[in-house]
Amino acid sequence: MFAVAFFIYCIIIGRLGYLQLIKGDELQAKAQELRLREVPVAAKRGEILDRNGNTLAISVSADSIYASPPDVKSSKKEEEIATQLAEILGMDKETVLQKITADQAFVWLKRKADFDKAEEVKEADLSGIHIIQETQRFYPQGVLASHILGFAGIDNQGLEGIEKSCDEELKGVDGSIVTEYDAQSREIPQSTQRYNAPTDGYTLVLTIDKTLQYFAERELDKLMNSETPPKGCSILMMNPKTGEILAMASRPTYDPNNYGNYTQEDLRNKCVVDTYEPGSTFKMIISAAALEEGIVTPESRFYDPGYAMVGKTKIKCWRWYNPHGSQSFAEIIQNSCNPGFVEVGLRMEEKEKGTMYRYLKAFGFGQKTGIELPGEASGIMIAEDKLSKVNIATISIGQSIAVTPIQLVTAVSAVANGGTLLKPQIVREVRSADGNVLEEFQVREVRRVISEQTSQTTCELLEKVVSKGTAKQAFIPGYRVAGKTGTAQKAGNGGYMDGKYVASFCGFAPANDPQVVALVILDEPSGALYQGGQVAAPVFKPLMEDTLRYLGVPAQELVDTDLEDDLSTKTLVVPDVSGLSYEQAEKALQAAGFKVENKNSGTYVKSQLPAGFAKVAQGSTVVLTMTDSSSDGLVVVPDLTGRRVREAVDILGAFGLNLQAQGTGLAGEQNPIPGQKVQAGSTVTIQFAEEQTDPVSTGP
Repeated sequence: MFAVAFFIYCIIIGRLGYLQLIKGDELQAKAQELRLREVPVAAKRGEILDRNGNTLAISVSADSIYASPPDVKSSKKEEEIATQLAEILGMDKETVLQKITADQAFVWLKRKADFDKAEEVKEADLSGIHIIQETQRFYPQGVLASHILGFAGIDNQGLEGIEKSCDEELKGVDGSIVTEYDAQSREIPQSTQRYNAPTDGYTLVLTIDKTLQYFAERELDKLMNSETPPKGCSILMMNPKTGEILAMASRPTYDPNNYGNYTQEDLRNKCVVDTYEPGSTFKMIISAAALEEGIVTPESRFYDPGYAMVGKTKIKCWRWYNPHGSQSFAEIIQNSCNPGFVEVGLRMEEKEKGTMYRYLKAFGFGQKTGIELPGEASGIMIAEDKLSKVNIATISIGQSIAVTPIQLVTAVSAVANGGTLLKPQIVREVRSADGNVLEEFQVREVRRVISEQTSQTTCELLEKVVSKGTAKQAFIPGYRVAGKTGTAQKAGNGGYMDGKYVASFCGFAPANDPQVVALVILDEPSGALYQGGQVAAPVFKPLMEDTLRYLGVPAQELVDTDLEDDLSTKTLVVPDVSGLSYEQAEKALQAAGFKVENKNSGTYVKSQLPAGFAKVAQGSTVVLTMTDSSSDGLVVVPDLTGRRVREAVDILGAFGLNLQAQGTGLAGEQNPIPGQKVQAGSTVTIQFAEEQTDPVSTGP
């Protein structure tokens, strides 16, 4: 008996040792779980405000329903409770039963339930079923600024937009309430309850202005509700002097209060995550780089025959059917002339290999801007060691390179603000829950890209694009507006897609003291009109007009009286009649549509005013200065671009030149080119073509 008793004693000692030493921690944790019930207390997510303190996102109270399975089991009414809950909450009974009888101390049944359902659960007074208040994200402005704000999920975690990128600042730290229960799952009277208070999240003040955001979204809604809506569209506005984003909007859009009802495409912030070929808006960057390098001056002369040959590749001008002919660099920008920009780009590379890419990288292309929004793309650039001459030519007109809207606006802001690239920012302040400012906005300079003089010159040239060039529909009376249109074919598998374009306009005002840069993009505009000057510039005009007035920017007297020229007045190229006899010069000028005035006596033309190849209004007077010195027998080939065959015959005849016409319609390519000196009696070959409206490649 003693041996048996000793054996049993050893077994008991061994079992106690096993439970105490090996399983002790696990059993202690289970006992703690049964004795202590922890109910989470959610932190209040920080508010999001616009720059003027208008509320864009707040947290509101919501009732969440949870179960305490030990209490449910002790009531012996699991089936009955599951049936009632399933009916009230619209859930499957078996799922509810499984939850309320789980081997846990705490189980969520319905997070942030409807108010009516929460009230029904309260009235039912079910054992082990409790209601706790949580916070739920609410966006009082609905769809306004939805792509900037993003949204928060069921656990108050940021999932998109600024809610995601600044989640650490906004979410705060959750608290809890800890209560003691006995072995029968009854709350122990007078037991100590521990309350761990939550820490609310910080408040974010954004750089955007609610009113300017409304202006932008109003214009986008007009486009999407028009008879010929585009596939999508975007507007981005920035203060070029600080880098602050004033408005950012895209269509299609969504309501962040019900984000689950929308597709992934609706949720995309196109201004940050999408890339596109910018087309002629990119010529602003090429112009600034070329001027800075001294490749060109505003007066540099170029000739457009309607196309440019780069090796065996022909790159057509958008107006190839009626070439621009002889023009200055200022006119190349004004006319958005592709062959001119192709030559500018090639000149940059001829000066020093890698010059173009050096400037593109300095302007921030091919790299993220670092804006405080998720999913930013870097853009697409051909590897520098794989660049061909054709690539340089096409990049010069805004194709063969893909950029994001935020990259382009940031780069154009550098052109407008005096030449300094700034980091774009959308967070203005971070405040603690008690209102103390923890982080304050500071302008962040990245690098100087061009000189102030180059910036000023480029702005003046871009101003003429709006007043006289391809962007006349963006002109705002009383304000000096600068900008550039763009129309680029969309790239697809194996090349560019026929009939699919991205039309855009990027501009700023006032041109001499820029306060706002705005970019308007239309993805696949429908209908007969699809060029940037036709569909994007008209959107920019009311947007910028309302913006300037809202910001209190005073109207200006236009310094250049030509800025409000009567656009119906036809301008013609003045022939260079130097060296001709007065009779020849008079005949040539009159045939070209000008009046003639002889300033002094003499036999031959010494000089003229306006000078040869200047563009002036039809019917203007050309003043000739004469001399008795004879010429060398050479004459300057006139620019006949856009002339009919009969006009070309008369003008060339006055110069003593012959015409060999090919085709019918308007004069285009000619050989010898305008400005070249030839012997009197030479033949000029001109290609004539009927006027068309379909541009090829990049348009204005």
